[in-house]
Amino acid sequence: EVQLLESGGGSGQPGGALRLSCTTSGYVYSMFCMGWFPQAPGKEREAVATIDTDFSRTYADSVKGRFTISEDSSKRTLYLQMNNLKPEDTAMYFCAVDTSGGSTYGCSHNYWGQGTQVTVSS
Repeated sequence: EVQLLESGGGSGQPGGALRLSCTTSGYVYSMFCMGWFPQAPGKEREAVATIDTDFSRTYADSVKGRFTISEDSSKRTLYLQMNNLKPEDTAMYFCAVDTSGGSTYGCSHNYWGQGTQVTVSS
């Protein structure tokens, strides 16, 4: 059974930092096609940071220079380092993976975690 378990969320102040983790199990791990997808109340879930089929990183404009996505294959874990937090970063953060590792057509994230809440306020 594929499982993705997010952790590290919580409350942070503007300008502060949080580090999210997503520990995976139940499938042949791939360092490709993994990502973080926040969803704020009343808004669509959308990618803010992804690792793509060529191992490149893609960031949403709103987080460029502040967030860093990384992974540790030895721990089967995906991370999101969130620096210089802003109130608009407040959302439930979901990690997602493409258990096939992607294809020539790109990534298709087929498994999702339950999410970890991030709240940024002063």
